Amino acid sequence: QVQLVESGGGLVQAGDSLRLSCVASGRTFSSYAMGWFRQAPGKEREFVAAIRSSGGTTYYADSMKGRFTISRDNAKNTVFLQMNSLKPEDTAVYYCAARRGVTWNARVDYWGQGTQVTVSS
Repeated sequence: QVQLVESGGGLVQAGDSLRLSCVASGRTFSSYAMGWFRQAPGKEREFVAAIRSSGGTTYYADSMKGRFTISRDNAKNTVFLQMNSLKPEDTAVYYCAARRGVTWNARVDYWGQGTQVTVSS
């Protein structure tokens, strides 16, 4: 069992930056590919970014490329999402996700509780 706890959300203005963090419990963090999703009000949850268990390869939704960067620190059981040039349409609850294995695919094994990001215009 893996527990994921996100932090770093908040209220910012358009153009600002935020860095989200997700700390995972357990001693097998480096065995999990990690990802970030988001869900805006009235919309379905959507993929944002993911990173392989070793951190060598990253994946992004097209609309996030160039503005968002995912990274991880396996020594600290933490995955990050650096978000730059934020837009009001980035307003959503952001969820951390873990998938057992080296690479990322659509199956998620564990979810965090989410952290709210609100971007004002």
